[in-house]
Amino acid sequence: MSIRESLLVLLGAGPRHGYQLRAEFEAATGEVWPLNVGQVYTTLERLERDGLVRGGEPDSDGRRAFELTAAGREAITGFMSTPGGREAPSRDGLMMKVLISVAAPGVDALEVIRLERSSRMAVLQERRRAARDSGMNGALAPRLALDALIALTESELRWLDLCEERILAAARTSPDPDKEQR
Repeated sequence: MSIRESLLVLLGAGPRHGYQLRAEFEAATGEVWPLNVGQVYTTLERLERDGLVRGGEPDSDGRRAFELTAAGREAITGFMSTPGGREAPSRDGLMMKVLISVAAPGVDALEVIRLERSSRMAVLQERRRAARDSGMNGALAPRLALDALIALTESELRWLDLCEERILAAARTSPDPDKEQR
């Protein structure tokens, strides 16, 4: 879900200015995705240009409240009723680091994987501790965000394990360059 669609959905509750939208976005995402207010206003200007929102006159503080247009309501309906796409993976830092380490001469990819695994294990333990300590008290969005982060970290760990297995298997089946030179 992009920021664009998120802001449209939040505007479904009524007119809002950028600072309100930023606060509501961060609350709705469990504050795991900080949002720059400049990005909010840039997105709102694009939504206005595209006819999905309408901006009002500035208030006494110079802030404009934005509201959905009919086209904006239709966009929300279409977006919320369409399953998420299957785009190519983003340029995830972990994935890029491992892929480059495998191809880079003089870099021990297995050591890179071990270091990343160790770091992620510590993160996973901390997130699980936070989830256990918070129980189900408080707002639902932060707990759901924490659950998503735990699942993501577990997935990264499984992927790192798979990378290590594949690298070791490839090393067992490929000829040893040192032996060929003898």
